[in-house]
Amino acid sequence: MIRNTPHPQPFAFFASLAVKAFLLAWLAVAWFPCGAAEAPVGRLIASPEAGWPQWRGPRRDGISDEKGLLQAWPEGGPKLLWKIPDLGRGWSSPIITQGTLYITGDVGEDLVIYAFDLGGKPRWQAKNGAAWKGSWPGARACLAASEGRLYHMNAHGRAACLDARTGQELWAVNTLERFEGRNITWAIAECLLVDGPRVIVTPGGKRAMMAALDKKTGETAWTSEPIAGDRAGYGSPLLFEFGGRRHLVNFSSKHAFGVDADTGKLQWTVEHANRYEVNVCTPIFGDGHVLLVSPDGPDAALLALQVQGDRTRVERAWTSNLDTCTGGGVLVDGVVYGSGYRNLRGWRGTDWKTGQTKFETRDLESGAALWAGGRLYLLSETGTAALARPTPAGLEFCGRFDLVTKKQDAWTHPVILDGRLYLRYHGTLWCYDVKGQ
Repeated sequence: MIRNTPHPQPFAFFASLAVKAFLLAWLAVAWFPCGAAEAPVGRLIASPEAGWPQWRGPRRDGISDEKGLLQAWPEGGPKLLWKIPDLGRGWSSPIITQGTLYITGDVGEDLVIYAFDLGGKPRWQAKNGAAWKGSWPGARACLAASEGRLYHMNAHGRAACLDARTGQELWAVNTLERFEGRNITWAIAECLLVDGPRVIVTPGGKRAMMAALDKKTGETAWTSEPIAGDRAGYGSPLLFEFGGRRHLVNFSSKHAFGVDADTGKLQWTVEHANRYEVNVCTPIFGDGHVLLVSPDGPDAALLALQVQGDRTRVERAWTSNLDTCTGGGVLVDGVVYGSGYRNLRGWRGTDWKTGQTKFETRDLESGAALWAGGRLYLLSETGTAALARPTPAGLEFCGRFDLVTKKQDAWTHPVILDGRLYLRYHGTLWCYDVKGQ
């Protein structure tokens, strides 16, 4: 069910709409002086930090802007530059900024945050509360960097801010306690998003489904209303601009929802419940639409956004049986590349406009995808890394190697920065040279 939150004052709404329609029309003329026919269709809002400063990269879309990378791998894979062992158990990807790599792992009773130089040498380590000892133990979320500070959410809902240079903790908030939430079956896994002066959290509590914290103090800046009977999901929020407004979208345990990024006002909800309440994937945004994908439940759905004054509405544009689990997807040139879970233990290309399947392949087990330099970098759940070139007929594999063998939980997303490919399997991080010749 789609719920578009009604505006409480109809007269004020229409008056506001008329004024804003005039302003938008004026802006359209100013923006397109040559009489272009189409208005802007929105954009992802990138982190201003250098490098790979957060979950899935600068825009949280799994896309790298790097060029000049290897177009094919030699037998056995690209050259290994170094590896770091003994990181502890976990699936969090590294972030890399200002010449330092940061990554987390569960070691003994603690969630440990590590800092390394770009040669793999340790700089410092710190803690963010307790390790996750429940089902599927290990560290979940990666860090986010902003203005010399690091932000991290542990599996128990503890959001912490650390000095990026030293690892000193500056503040911490138990978001489940503050917003009256409860932990979920396989633990909180949210990768925090920094939006200007605020840090976005999704506690799924009785006092707030989503909230913004002051990034300097941890104090609450705004809250969005709760969704009745719902808890947090396993996904991470996405930030974008569309229709002259800034939007946040994320999953709860049973819904997808949209929030005004400046006020925290809940704009819409879409029921998206599945068998185990496992909404994992970060939503995908493009051309004024948002794609929702989950396993074991409703079909994937593309939602069309409609901004009306200070409100946003959504309508389903199409549905598909794509059922990505932990691997997410990437949108490139009008095609979504992602893998299946139960419906397809392999990879699919899906047309963004129609939802039609362009190709399917079972030549590689399901997993996570990254796009860089005209290629897909894939890491399967079973531990095989692959390089692939999309073609109209499907994926043309340009190299592969076994990072680890006979595993079923190689879920960490690949990272690329400055011609280096970073791959993780639990306690080990590998760094490969993928620069072109």
